[in-house]
Amino acid sequence: MPKENSKPGFSETTKTKSRRQEPPLFRVLMHNDHYTTMEFVVEVLSAVFQMPEQEATLIMLDIHKKGQGLCGVFTYDIAMTKISQVHELASENGFPLRCSCEPA
Repeated sequence: MPKENSKPGFSETTKTKSRRQEPPLFRVLMHNDHYTTMEFVVEVLSAVFQMPEQEATLIMLDIHKKGQGLCGVFTYDIAMTKISQVHELASENGFPLRCSCEPA
């Protein structure tokens, strides 16, 4: 049992707060190509990244005009899972659509 200090609410024992360090975040980028249809890109953004159609359309236009677009920011494991899902859907549908990630 800890000894009580003369001041109420204080004791000689101190509790150390464990600080959990936040995991690093990564930006998932989707890259433009000349073969994947705009409609398919919107479908993938909606399905994999749970975006409303309007937001997915705006990002698809960014990808088309700028060569790449930001799909979201995630921890490494989630980013890699989403990238794998995109690549799998693209492959199943005969498209060369690619994603990558970079530190946020």
